[in-house]
Amino acid sequence: MVVQTIQQLIASGEKPEYLFWVGCAGNFDARAQKVVRAFALIMNQIGVSFAVLGNEESCTGDPARRAGNEFLFQMQALQNIQTLQAYEVTRIITTCPHCFNTLKNEYPDYGGNFEVYHHTEMLNQWIQEGKLKIESGETGSKTTYHDSCYLGRVNGIYSVPREILSALQLDVIEMEQSASRGLCCGAGGGQMFKEDEPGDQRINVARAEQVLATGAKTVAANCPFCITMLQDGLKAKDKQDEVMVLDLAELIVQKNNW
Repeated sequence: MVVQTIQQLIASGEKPEYLFWVGCAGNFDARAQKVVRAFALIMNQIGVSFAVLGNEESCTGDPARRAGNEFLFQMQALQNIQTLQAYEVTRIITTCPHCFNTLKNEYPDYGGNFEVYHHTEMLNQWIQEGKLKIESGETGSKTTYHDSCYLGRVNGIYSVPREILSALQLDVIEMEQSASRGLCCGAGGGQMFKEDEPGDQRINVARAEQVLATGAKTVAANCPFCITMLQDGLKAKDKQDEVMVLDLAELIVQKNNW
């Protein structure tokens, strides 16, 4: 699999069509790295021109802003905007809905105007264009879909991921709370880094119970934080070996045997 930094491409006289924003989770979390590799593999397989910032990528500032540290957020935002503009980046794809929301909706306030796409949007577009072909086969096992807050309620993207699941020919069973009524995984708004109060039921455990109620053997997700929280919730119910949590990019790689 070939992944080049934007510095390397520009030095060779090329300019990538997309900047792949990996994000903190994709850089440092072992589970999220699998999603990043899956999406990069897909782009390589279908010939999409992309590059990463590498060591020049910094946190978007989303956790800082959600936790109330506006000063730190603005410092990180301005630094990232300066870096992106220096490389004349115009189009960005990211596998993290939190990065997606910050880059798309919050950076314009500081002069950072880019075309920003969540990877599910591009995966669906490439499928619709025939650029990304899904291997045909038998209908897959029972699958449920978890709507991440930052892709769903915050940005109103509900149908795109479900169209991908349809293209994958999966037997999709919706949870009790889905789409605009979807239940948060419990990690948004800086909650990922906060200790729970004694005696409280964790939100991710409540969500895991809804997953198990569907009888699905796979949970499709689109966010690194959601994947972590869902896996932890299933582990709390001792079902981590019975129900798999996979990103949509991973499901495509799996279906195509790449």
